[in-house]
Amino acid sequence: MTLDPQAEFRATARDYAGLARELFALSHRRSPGLTIAVLLTQALSLVTVAATALTLRAAINGAIDHDTGTAVAGAVGAAVVYAATAALTDLGYNVKGQLVDRVAVLDLPASIHRDIALLDGLEHVERSDFLDRVTIVLGAPWAIVNGFWSAVTAVFGVLQLGVSLVLLGTVSPWLLLLVLFAAAPLWFDRRGRRCVSRAETETAEAVRLQKHLFDTASEAAAAKEIRVAGAGGELARRQAALWEEAADHRFRAQLHAAAWRVGGWTLFTAAFVAALAVVIHRTARGHGSPGDVVLAITVASTLRGSVEAAVGRTTDSVAAQRFVDPYLWLRRFVADRRTHGSGDLATPPRLTEGIVLDRVSYRYPGTDRFALEDVSLTIPAGTVVAVVGEYGSGKTTLVKLLNRFYRPDSGRITVDGVDLASYDGAGWHARTSAAFQDFGRYRTVFSETVGLGDLPHLDDHERVAEALHEAEAAAFVSRLPQGVNTLLGRALGGVELSEGQWQKTALARATMRREPLLFVLDEPTASLDAPSEQEIFQRQMARARELAARTGAITVIVSHRFSTVTGADLILVLDRGRLEEIGSHHELLARQGRYAELYGIQATAYAGS
Repeated sequence: MTLDPQAEFRATARDYAGLARELFALSHRRSPGLTIAVLLTQALSLVTVAATALTLRAAINGAIDHDTGTAVAGAVGAAVVYAATAALTDLGYNVKGQLVDRVAVLDLPASIHRDIALLDGLEHVERSDFLDRVTIVLGAPWAIVNGFWSAVTAVFGVLQLGVSLVLLGTVSPWLLLLVLFAAAPLWFDRRGRRCVSRAETETAEAVRLQKHLFDTASEAAAAKEIRVAGAGGELARRQAALWEEAADHRFRAQLHAAAWRVGGWTLFTAAFVAALAVVIHRTARGHGSPGDVVLAITVASTLRGSVEAAVGRTTDSVAAQRFVDPYLWLRRFVADRRTHGSGDLATPPRLTEGIVLDRVSYRYPGTDRFALEDVSLTIPAGTVVAVVGEYGSGKTTLVKLLNRFYRPDSGRITVDGVDLASYDGAGWHARTSAAFQDFGRYRTVFSETVGLGDLPHLDDHERVAEALHEAEAAAFVSRLPQGVNTLLGRALGGVELSEGQWQKTALARATMRREPLLFVLDEPTASLDAPSEQEIFQRQMARARELAARTGAITVIVSHRFSTVTGADLILVLDRGRLEEIGSHHELLARQGRYAELYGIQATAYAGS
């Protein structure tokens, strides 16, 4: 449903007001003294505007009237005010900078990363609109906080304009018309900044892609293939082309913005010159004193400076809009996902019935082909399930649906008769454990990269040792320079593991949890040799039986080697997203269907080798 313009404006205003309140609260919580100091310096600047003009008028009129006391008092007052103005300007700038830096480094980034990391599921990280905003927002904390405080100083700038206009009105009411022209640079600048903000969002995908190409060309993992293929020049060419495309688009937007700003300042300058001409003409005809001329010139000059400062602060504030708008979009997205994205039921302590898929279909965003289509099956509690099929058959998609990384487009998944979506997402994830084919490589102390599999037991070395034993990883860990205390990652001055060692580490991490309800092994031995794979699968099969007896856990094994899954209770055969066959190893062989065909092909291939 599309909001009408007024409703959309009100919603946007509420978002901006809510963000302003939060940023002020963050600033005050982080540094109450600096927050008060920023407001105080801005408030005192209002006084200095009036004091400067009035003391100068008193000094000039006193000198002309031969009133020495008034002239001296006015001159001294003007000198004091000038000094105070300079001190306040410098102090205000530095205090504001300190406050912005602290909040932008210590508070807002943590909030942004927490919002992104705690979103339920994985679908959002595969959406280009989400990734475009994240690309912008991750580099935005300083600009967002600075934009807020620039808006605050812009408000005080407008109040300074008000004080200036009141003083001008005492000379001639016609001078009040300057307020209309003083607003022109603000309006023109805002129009220009909208062009820049729109260009930032439109080019975010190109910027993200060129950064990916740059990272690919400079990472050690891809260095060998790039050099063998001679692809370095092509990667550099494509990265440069994408950067040029984004830079050209943004440069054109900057030119449009500059044209708008020139127009606004031209209009104000013309009005400023006309106003001075009016004051001089009136004084020449006896309708005012020389002090009034000085006051008018001083205030008009201050007015120009105030407008310039207000435009500058408003420019900073509006410039932050290109970061604030994506940030607000991200906040709304996160809030909506939290409202509609997770149930609130507690995960059961053990499975008693099992998991049922009822006509489940799913396709990835931006594609027209189902990754899974109309899949129905029942997995009793305590079952060991093997999922087999060719590449692209939907095996990993099924696993991700069971882990609740995705939600079915149609159909539903129930756990002990309750829709999986009704359970609290964090609670369900806390009762699952998985070793994925595309596992993480965490560059930290070895014991921690394993302990992350069960965060409350991160420092439990006894449990880490047990997990290493379960993953057949204890032997290679004992050969590391500092054992489990070895730092991983050559780039950080640590040790780099082989692909097989990284995979065993990931498997150890997956076995840290002792009472999962769902245990997933998605190609957990793809980088290992056949003997190691067989030994690990035998050990994990025994562990699956222990988990089944303890919590009724369901173990799901995805493997491309059929010989490793013959001991599973159920074997699911997937083909192009559809469930072709289901049964035990012996049942499927007896049917002489797809499973028997693939098993025979693989057995013949291994026998021949």
